[in-house]
Amino acid sequence: MSDERPVLLVVEDDKGLQKQMRWSFDQYEIVFADDHDSAIAAVRRSEPRVMTLDLGLPPTPDTTEQGFRILESVMAIAPTTKVIALTGQNDRSNAVRAIGIGAYDFFAKPFEPDILGLVIARAFRVADLEHENRLLRQSQLGEGFTGLITRDPGMLKICRQIERLAPTQATVMLLGDSGTGKEVLARALHNGSARADKRFVAINCAAIPDALLESELFGYEKGAFTGASKQTPGKIELANQGTLFLDEIGDLPMALQAKLLRFLQERVIERVGGRQEIAVDVRVICATHRNLRERIVEGAFREDLFYRLTEMIVSIPPLRERSGDVSLLAHAFVQRFAQANGRVDLTLSDEALNAIEAHPWPGNVRELENAIKRAVIMADELSISADDLGLTAPDEMPALNLKQIRDDADKQAILKTLARCDGNVLKTAELLGISRPTLYDMMARLGLR
Repeated sequence: MSDERPVLLVVEDDKGLQKQMRWSFDQYEIVFADDHDSAIAAVRRSEPRVMTLDLGLPPTPDTTEQGFRILESVMAIAPTTKVIALTGQNDRSNAVRAIGIGAYDFFAKPFEPDILGLVIARAFRVADLEHENRLLRQSQLGEGFTGLITRDPGMLKICRQIERLAPTQATVMLLGDSGTGKEVLARALHNGSARADKRFVAINCAAIPDALLESELFGYEKGAFTGASKQTPGKIELANQGTLFLDEIGDLPMALQAKLLRFLQERVIERVGGRQEIAVDVRVICATHRNLRERIVEGAFREDLFYRLTEMIVSIPPLRERSGDVSLLAHAFVQRFAQANGRVDLTLSDEALNAIEAHPWPGNVRELENAIKRAVIMADELSISADDLGLTAPDEMPALNLKQIRDDADKQAILKTLARCDGNVLKTAELLGISRPTLYDMMARLGLR
């Protein structure tokens, strides 16, 4: 059986104290280090949640130089590690300095094992709670993210950005391919803002003919043109005190870009055929799949409007770059559409999942959603096949065996680091946080020279 005791890193050069701590704290897996390099290697290799650090270490044991050097390095590479600094009696100034750098607590030497043991146990409890909290934050999204399903670290990071931006008044530009969920994130920005109880008004600038887009955006007065039988407010006016979402802003005609720029600068509009200025309080969120900088060079998009609309930019990755999301979304869509069509026992076959994971999904989430919807309706069996999805199952799938995946990852990491270190095995082992003999063993097992 593997030793599942929590790892406690003890940075101490006194062999007598090392023996005492090993005997006193046998409920932990003790890892010892006695200088800067061995301590940093142990942090990288063992990833301890708690460590004790004697501030007086060689080559200058009469000073705290090495101890503080180690503390600063640990805080740089593993800031969540709880470091308990061990100081001399009445050494308050160094204790305060250690806490200022990032140490969790300090303890005076010589120490009483029972009392130090309580401090260490408390540090482990705090570290465990913080770890659980980080996992919870990474796996859960706020209530405002209606319709967004993801476990991809990159998308979760974007969701945190959205949460920070939502309460502000910043104009946000969402960049991403068609079907990546730009409107879902725009609604999340609205739902997380102080305007959440007001209207969210969306308009697709590419879906409306140029001749009608101006009146759709700005409204029109009665008699402004043939068929204008009554005064009609536009989308901007309807979004007053709420949020206006301008989707596919990169396709906005040049003639309207100047009028939109004036609105963004002055926060007033004039209806088509009108002369009265109407003040509008609205937050603007934009989205596009186009490269706006290229559009500027081509003369198809105003540079001054670009800077007005891009106070904050959020880039959304395509579905094919979101680790694990395609299968997660596929299962969710099957459940949704199967329930809606009275086919609650319908599932995805392994063949279908293999095909889904191998397909590049150029249309992103929208394409996947449509494919699943069709398959749920058309499937003859209780299990959806690749053929039902209109896909071809790949001849070979990447291995899902965890050991093989780990070996492949280890092999790539070793090759990359060896190349970086110009073949120097000692430097490679130090960067990887392992010993040189361990690196040789791994290289032999993986067939590397």
